[in-house]
Amino acid sequence: MTSSLPTLLVLADGTEPQLRMLEPYRDRVRIVIGPTLASVADAAPAADALLLWTASRDLVQQVFAQAPRLRWVHSRSAGLDSLLFPALVDSPVPLTNSSGVYSRSLGEFVALGVLFFAKDLHRMQRNQAAGRWAPFDVDMAEGKTMGIVGYGDIGRAAARLAKALDMRVLALRRRPEQSRGDPLVDEVMGNERLLDLMARSDYVVVAAPLTPDTRGLVSAQAIAAMKPDAVMINVGRGAIIDEPALIDALRHKRIRGAALDVFAEEPLPPGHPMYGLDNLLLSPHCADHTRTWIDDAMVFFTGNLERFLRGEPLRNVVEKRLGY
Repeated sequence: MTSSLPTLLVLADGTEPQLRMLEPYRDRVRIVIGPTLASVADAAPAADALLLWTASRDLVQQVFAQAPRLRWVHSRSAGLDSLLFPALVDSPVPLTNSSGVYSRSLGEFVALGVLFFAKDLHRMQRNQAAGRWAPFDVDMAEGKTMGIVGYGDIGRAAARLAKALDMRVLALRRRPEQSRGDPLVDEVMGNERLLDLMARSDYVVVAAPLTPDTRGLVSAQAIAAMKPDAVMINVGRGAIIDEPALIDALRHKRIRGAALDVFAEEPLPPGHPMYGLDNLLLSPHCADHTRTWIDDAMVFFTGNLERFLRGEPLRNVVEKRLGY
């Protein structure tokens, strides 16, 4: 007998502890969990919703092709560059993501990057390790300019902390009119003014999603426009920046430094030149890995699941053709 309940497919290893948070919904939703196509194939033709918890792009494509009744797809990830495929983009099925869930933590990493270089923590650590008492002058974040490339949820989280440090904030986004009047921003610019932002900023924060328009956006020319004492901070995606150009600028001290949480190649292989740079703060793509980050992602999903079951508008509906 066919169930009258809506069907939710969850692409995940069934042992993941956060999946227990779905149990209260089993009287309202038929939930089918599996890590392979075979494990969900029988339920796919009747599926109403699809949760991408831990799944490869290939698996998602295979399941999507067998689920003609889907009315909603949700991605645990905020970034969608490794997920979007033509059939999903072209379909009328709404896609939501976890944008905003991780923004506060990434905003804190940006603040860390600012203070790391303003207070020269590398120098403090070297002196401590050498047993050397050597006072020196430090910089203030106050009065400095933070330029944010990609002013979405993450960019706004960074701007909020920048304002708490009495910094000036410049924001760059594809549709600047969406941030007119934002109290956290001193000036908002369109993407055509990237070089202007780079030249005026003491700290350049890359917080954009990776799309065809943003891939390589922070080019060698853009990096060359930076001030000699400026710092690059990347919490978006590694491929947005021309990494060879950035490495060259860091190696030759043409900019002060960089704080990076994301890279074009992950994990960085042994011997990668970034490991040897003394003016780089390197985070292995874990700036948003708080102790509750995966739980928080499930809490967000279940909130959207409630909306789906009630027929209410979903949160974080993605403009699939834009990639965010």
